[in-house]
Amino acid sequence: MTTRFADTSVLVTGGGTGIGRAIALAFAREGARVAVAGRTAGPLAETVELIERAGGKAVTLTGDVTNSQDAARLVRETVEHLGGLDVAVNNAGVLGALGPIADVDEEDWRRVIDINLTGTWLAMKHEIAHMRAQGGGAIVNVSSNVGAHMSIPGLGAYAASKAAVTALTRSAARDHIADGVRINIVSPGPVDTPMSTRPGENAADKAERMKDSIPAGRAGAVEEIAAAVLYLASPEAAFTVGADLVLDGGITA
Repeated sequence: MTTRFADTSVLVTGGGTGIGRAIALAFAREGARVAVAGRTAGPLAETVELIERAGGKAVTLTGDVTNSQDAARLVRETVEHLGGLDVAVNNAGVLGALGPIADVDEEDWRRVIDINLTGTWLAMKHEIAHMRAQGGGAIVNVSSNVGAHMSIPGLGAYAASKAAVTALTRSAARDHIADGVRINIVSPGPVDTPMSTRPGENAADKAERMKDSIPAGRAGAVEEIAAAVLYLASPEAAFTVGADLVLDGGITA
């Protein structure tokens, strides 16, 4: 445990698994009180248990960021349980709606846009409102290298949603830096999580595929993404506003 984020209250959406869990654990290790939010209580509770086992403080908050009332409640309950909201990390997202654009089902399209884009907007809307009233804070949104930086066949809905998250975040950063709310983005490439594993692929096959397709020769680790998020949320990044930090092993270099 360190103290870089001591006396800091942090909300992490999509904190039950993968990158979100790694971010929540990283903040807790550095002294933050963490609200771990998402739609499914079980994985969130597992993240909180890991934090508490290591001596940190965390709470589980269930809610759907695509619902404005839920998004507002997550902010309100973070403040009630943790004493404030200093940092928010909007990580909730899905892949979904796979296939050529002409073949994507409308319901699948709307689901991806609702969760990835509208959910990020609603979360920010309520986070910023609280931070503006309290005099400031930091927000980091999790986007992707797919979208604003590159395209992949069959991922049009995902790319559109994440490119929009990038544009939305940069606009919000300009809109609200005068309010003391500092907003930035991380855009990961392939990360070693279940989402990056293809159907029927084992660990050795996945590692070989990553070695051939990523200049760095491997997928990213969730801890590496978490480290970037913590930097952007920290006082060391006080002059960093509207930045889009791409973490993809050189794919889009």
